[in-house]
Amino acid sequence: MRFMFPGDRDRVRRLPRLFSLLYNSDAGNPRLVSPDIMAVTLWLPPGAARNDRHFGWRDRLRALWVFGSALPRAKTLGATIEAHFPPKPFWYLHIAGCARAAQGRGLGAAAVRAGLARATDAPVYLETANEANLGFYRSMGFEVTQHWRVSDGPPFWSMMRPV
Repeated sequence: MRFMFPGDRDRVRRLPRLFSLLYNSDAGNPRLVSPDIMAVTLWLPPGAARNDRHFGWRDRLRALWVFGSALPRAKTLGATIEAHFPPKPFWYLHIAGCARAAQGRGLGAAAVRAGLARATDAPVYLETANEANLGFYRSMGFEVTQHWRVSDGPPFWSMMRPV
């Protein structure tokens, strides 16, 4: 997120907009939320992870409102992420998050495991820009498949969990 929004104040202001946009854009796809709303995972089924759809003017205005001057960095990030997607159909763990106050209680792991229990017809793919997450995902059967970097941004690890 620091790549898209390098300024602390701007990031604090824009991240709620971004997560609202992502949450709403994934409507109709599996969303697993802990009962206390402290952890969430957003999942895209096989074939739905591509962002090559055409957006109308409202979607473009919303993107400008969310990203502002960070829109070029966001587009670069999105295109680079998609360039590393697996060639075969996959479930995409699009977003996984847990409130800081609830971390370490197993809520995030439970939300990921609940999604994995549903994703039985194709492998599951994710990417992370946080090296500290690798052990967490490895404990659930994911393996690193690629290590890459956004042009002038952070390193990423692509991870896959077989069916």
